[in-house]
Parts: sequence; structure tokens; C-alpha cells
Amino acid sequence: MDRKMCSMMAGVAGAGALTLVHQAARVMTPNAPRMDVLGMRALRGAYRQLGVSPRSDRALEREALAGDMVANSAYYSLVGVGSRESVWVRGLALGLVAGLGAVMLPKPLGLGDPPNAHLPSTQLMTIAWYVLGGLTAAAAFAARDRDASQMAPASRRPGFGASMHRAM
Repeated sequence: MDRKMCSMMAGVAGAGALTLVHQAARVMTPNAPRMDVLGMRALRGAYRQLGVSPRSDRALEREALAGDMVANSAYYSLVGVGSRESVWVRGLALGLVAGLGAVMLPKPLGLGDPPNAHLPSTQLMTIAWYVLGGLTAAAAFAARDRDASQMAPASRRPGFGASMHRAM
């Protein structure tokens, strides 16, 4: 499997972890971050601009969830860009940037304040969960990329040419 495919799969894993923890926490604690609410607000605004109405709140929720998965998958797939050695740093950085953005940007973007945004615990959960997504993407990429490089023909393995030149 090539690096691009590993990156995309890692992005899906990171987005899946983030979405799973968001969805689980919203039923477990009343102060959970509610990024789903922001997604629904964004979609309502888009529908309003287009002059159409969403079919139902449930449909809007599903569309927002699907949009989050696609966008977060694409974002977390960036974990595979760059050197193999810095994949964990990239995963952490991607998670921190996304988490800080999720805390700081909704109001300036016209989405209003997220529910419970004033609570430090909600802000901390938001950042931590995006970091979890980034680190999950890093772990998935590191595992798949390692497997892919071990299965590649010797001539395509990293460092193959350098070791051959040293041996001669």
C-alpha cells in the first residue's frame, strides 16, 4: 500500500476516533463539547443561502455527522505528509491546532458559541479529543506505513540504496 493510501486510512481512523468520543460523551455528560451542533448550524446557514429547507433535524444531524467525518478524515490524513520520524509530532500538532480552532473559531466564523463553551472542562475536552484524533491518525499511519515498507520490494525500501553503497 502506498503512502497516500496509508495517509487516507489514517485520516479516517483519526476522524473515527474523534467522532466516536464526541458521540459517546454527548450521551454521558451534559457538559460534553457539541461540535455536532456547530455542524448543524453551518448546514442550516448553507441551506438558508441556497433558499431550501432541510428535510428534518434528524437528516440535518446525519448530514453534519457525515460532513464532519469527511472533513476530519481529509484533515487528519495530513499526518502522512513529511518524514516518517515526525509522524507523532504531526499527529499531536494537527490535534492541537484543530482543538484550539474548535474552541476559538466558531463565534468569529458566525456559528455562535458552542453549547457549554464557557466551561473550562468543555474547552479542555474539546482540545483533548482533537488531540486523540491526531494521535490515532499518527498511530494508524505508523502501523500501516511500517507494514507497507516491510512488504515493499527491497529496492523500494527506505535506505536500500544507502546500505548497498556502504556494503560495496
